[in-house]
Amino acid sequence: MARDQKDYFYRKAKAEGYRARSAFKLQQINQRFRLIRRGDAVLDLGAAPGGWLQVAKEISGGRVVGVDLLAIEPIDGVTTIKADITAPETLELIVEALGGKADVVICDAAPNLSGNWTLDHARSIDLSRSALRVAESVLKPGGNFLVKVFQGDTFLDYLSEVRVRFRRAQSHSPAASRKESAEMYVVGQGFFIPPVKAGDVLELLIVGVGKSGDGFGEVEGFRIFVPGSGVGDRLRVRIGPIRSGHAVGTIEGREAAL
Repeated sequence: MARDQKDYFYRKAKAEGYRARSAFKLQQINQRFRLIRRGDAVLDLGAAPGGWLQVAKEISGGRVVGVDLLAIEPIDGVTTIKADITAPETLELIVEALGGKADVVICDAAPNLSGNWTLDHARSIDLSRSALRVAESVLKPGGNFLVKVFQGDTFLDYLSEVRVRFRRAQSHSPAASRKESAEMYVVGQGFFIPPVKAGDVLELLIVGVGKSGDGFGEVEGFRIFVPGSGVGDRLRVRIGPIRSGHAVGTIEGREAAL
């Protein structure tokens, strides 16, 4: 309590009518990345007490839906759902409340802290993965994603998972985060579902060369880089890592060049 009373953003939130100091985190992140735009449909996971809902509504002016295990005091023009974001049945409630797909999914949820950092980090990653699963189900193509994650051993693994689903993905810490906090925000922009998955084997015509010198082919506009290939090669390729907006493949076999 003493720390909160001295906290600049805590006092600012009280003065400006926001329910939590975290409202300024979303404002700052949105100013930098423009995740939420006017008219966007926004889904806020782990939304209590409602600070992010207030900011999302101010920025968007459109449909805003918040979900949390705790009841959220009403916010004008915002729909709230009391439910568990990790439960499969919650997805139906979300889709019904949205009336379709979302342009943006945001999540500032945190697990109940135990004091055991390894356990708390693991719980944070699990919660963030639940948020990503919901985002994959409700986001429109090209939509954006924002989620809080505690730093730890598997943080980079999680960031890689987000990169598979978004054309751009990175971590960010806004100025409103406390200096002593281990929280980090993962920003995903440009949601897409790759037309291939790791392990697939397919016939690929190499149509161009990237900056690294590797040839690439395309499947539904999705680039697959193949080291050791050149323009005109027709190859049998096994899909390997899928990254932000592209995949890397290895040559399984080579057909006659065109």
